[in-house]
Amino acid sequence: MFSELANKIFAEVIDTYHLKNTVDQAFSNPYHKDTNLLEHLLYRKCWIDTVQWHYEDIIRDPNIDPVAALTLKRQIDASNQDRTDMVEYIDSYFLEKYKKTKADDGARINTESPAWGVDRLSILALKVYHMNEEATREDASEKHRSACQVKLQILLEQRVDLSTAIDQLLADIEKGTKYMKVYKQMKMYNDDELNPVLRNVK
Repeated sequence: MFSELANKIFAEVIDTYHLKNTVDQAFSNPYHKDTNLLEHLLYRKCWIDTVQWHYEDIIRDPNIDPVAALTLKRQIDASNQDRTDMVEYIDSYFLEKYKKTKADDGARINTESPAWGVDRLSILALKVYHMNEEATREDASEKHRSACQVKLQILLEQRVDLSTAIDQLLADIEKGTKYMKVYKQMKMYNDDELNPVLRNVK
């Protein structure tokens, strides 16, 4: 199943990141795009999400230096663009994989493309990892650990459901009972011509 592969790679990414646990560590992808394209894309996608998760922690420090906060905000913006680009690369992989599949006459479109489901699965892997940290944190109160354990069980159940839904969607696309239609993200605020603030910068 696709989701089994994805969840395995996401866990690998998150564990590898936390060996050093710093946002400025060097990135290395163990999967080569020429031989393991899907794995390569999934690994890169989750790495982006993992670094951004920690960016979001850092920027919420109430004592953060304003200049540092602005720099970090720019990094988060760039990371968001990378995240969106990776979703499109993953969808391109699936479009190529199923390009010869003929959709049934009554085939239906899904509310989201497969890669946006993958995006949510990657974020969910991070939630599971960090909620488990909180549920087992020795310096936390028993009340805190118990509450986090309850939340962890919900996240694990959610991961099973989301994994199943993604696998079912891909199976339906392969059978032709559903079809893919991908719209490129048209983010306006990064575009010099579409963002009026950037357009007016001299």
